[in-house]
Amino acid sequence: MKKEQVTSKRDPFEIEQREWRQRQSKERYKQLLTIASPIFILLLWELLSRTGIMDIRFFPPPSAILRTFAKMIASGVMADHIGVSLYRIFAGFLAGVIPGVVIGLLMGLYSPIRHFVQPLVMALMPIPTLALLPIIIILFGIGDLSKVVTIAGSVFFPVVINTAAGVLNIDRIYLDVADNYGASRTQFFFKIALPGAMPVMLEGIQMGQAIALLTIVAAEMMGATSGIGYLIWTSYKAFLLEQMYVGLILISFFGYLFSLMLRGLQKKLLPWR
Repeated sequence: MKKEQVTSKRDPFEIEQREWRQRQSKERYKQLLTIASPIFILLLWELLSRTGIMDIRFFPPPSAILRTFAKMIASGVMADHIGVSLYRIFAGFLAGVIPGVVIGLLMGLYSPIRHFVQPLVMALMPIPTLALLPIIIILFGIGDLSKVVTIAGSVFFPVVINTAAGVLNIDRIYLDVADNYGASRTQFFFKIALPGAMPVMLEGIQMGQAIALLTIVAAEMMGATSGIGYLIWTSYKAFLLEQMYVGLILISFFGYLFSLMLRGLQKKLLPWR
């Protein structure tokens, strides 16, 4: 009986602390797994290359790639390629996201705009932006502007489609409440439409950043004199595979980094999810 009384009178604060520690332990375990998987792949790659199982002519060990990267950083070559590519990625990403969000919101809110724009979006979306690159180069030259336009075109479509879908999927009850309380168009836009569409819209933006990285590599391979894609292509043609892998790993790193940044933004903007 005494043990049962002690158990029943256990401090709720102590129980809450124990549950919090358990949640923290699970989060640390998940983070450890996230870090362990790429480290495991790199160690396995190093081992297979060093033992001769993998041909180092085509798969140089990660340690050799790291040394090449350090040399390129020291010479200043790498910083130039990274800086140019990041500028093109961010400029093209913003140039695609901003009109995509605005037009997507208008399509979701107003039926005439949706019926007018939707056929154009559906007709142009299947055309790969890279297939239009020759026309884009003719119109905008081979400089940064053509790369920015190419990325913007690739990013625009997933953002506009997801944003419009997010608005159309808002629960009807929120629309009725806004009407009943006489919300203005501005209030409806910023209080109902934008927050309601944001979960799906952010997924479209997340997809857009991945497409932006894919596009910049291909665009810089086809018509550029600098950038990470240019580095990958020229290194491949010269059979400088260590430099080629430096470019590939950098693209992978930036993709992972941008994804984490957008996920962090999503947690800030949508804490209930």
